[in-house]
Amino acid sequence: MVGTRHTRAPPGDTREVRIIADIGGTNARFALIDGAGQTGETRVLKCADYSDPVAAAGAFLDTTAPTSRPMRGAFAVASPVAEDQVTMTNHPWSFSVEDVRRRLGLDVLRVVNDFAAIALAIPYLGQNDCYQVGGGEPVPDAPVAVLGPGTGLGASALVPAAGCWAPLATEGGHVTMAAFDEREAAVLANLRRTYDHVSAERVISGPGLVNLYRSLCALDGRQADHAATPDAVSRLADDGNCPAATEALEMFCAMLGTVASDLALSLGALGGVYIAGGIVPKLGPAFAASGFRRRFEDKGRFAAYLAATPVFVITHPLPAFVGLGAVAGEAADKD
Repeated sequence: MVGTRHTRAPPGDTREVRIIADIGGTNARFALIDGAGQTGETRVLKCADYSDPVAAAGAFLDTTAPTSRPMRGAFAVASPVAEDQVTMTNHPWSFSVEDVRRRLGLDVLRVVNDFAAIALAIPYLGQNDCYQVGGGEPVPDAPVAVLGPGTGLGASALVPAAGCWAPLATEGGHVTMAAFDEREAAVLANLRRTYDHVSAERVISGPGLVNLYRSLCALDGRQADHAATPDAVSRLADDGNCPAATEALEMFCAMLGTVASDLALSLGALGGVYIAGGIVPKLGPAFAASGFRRRFEDKGRFAAYLAATPVFVITHPLPAFVGLGAVAGEAADKD
């Protein structure tokens, strides 16, 4: 699918500027998008610094659009979005969509799952927005899988429907994590002492990388740095001086391969698997050299099926904004 369609969101309504936001468990990113689909300067705010999305959006608008306020908006949030009340999975914010719309003075506010927004961006990404990690060519008009670790583990899909693409809002990051070998089984058993359910997100996310590091230290009788952060574990792995950190990062990539191939098989994602989120794109060549692809294809009788399935790492800095551009334009068209 990469390079076969537009490279930016469709223009939608040309009458006015709209506000878009990508709200994760750690940061909220805001921007204004004009009627031509062009996104203005992005501001990144720490969610912990604000009481709710209204306070964060207000701070953004006070400095970006102090006189001319947008009347429509589209927000992507790292949580299920089924009804008016939204409770974020990895942050204390809980809010009513209608209340946020009213308090911000918007005529229309669309709120979607963050990975559904990323899925919507896939048809508009260009050759320079991704790089491929194995596999062949995407099958045209076949389902596409999207997942990615950050503060949590997001998952979505894009499926063909009546001549267009429809995103699936899923909570696939919370599937039960399966062990591939005895070492992974020991790690997961160790984590079950802390968590009643060891989901994929418990090991394939920023906090998950730390969980892997600490569990491996515990299994090997090593002293773990209990103040370790995901960035610190990654740095230790890069330095090569900490075997537990090196193994944790390799296990992280391999486990991502397990979950990505499970998702690809479940969806029949011959259109490709796209990896987003804040972690994998930063790994660069180390990710391609990791055990991810070997694990992705290691599915017995379906090894050949997966060997042909391409995987792309999204390097576009704000793919959710591309998808939100389509959502915002859709909201304006339906107004």
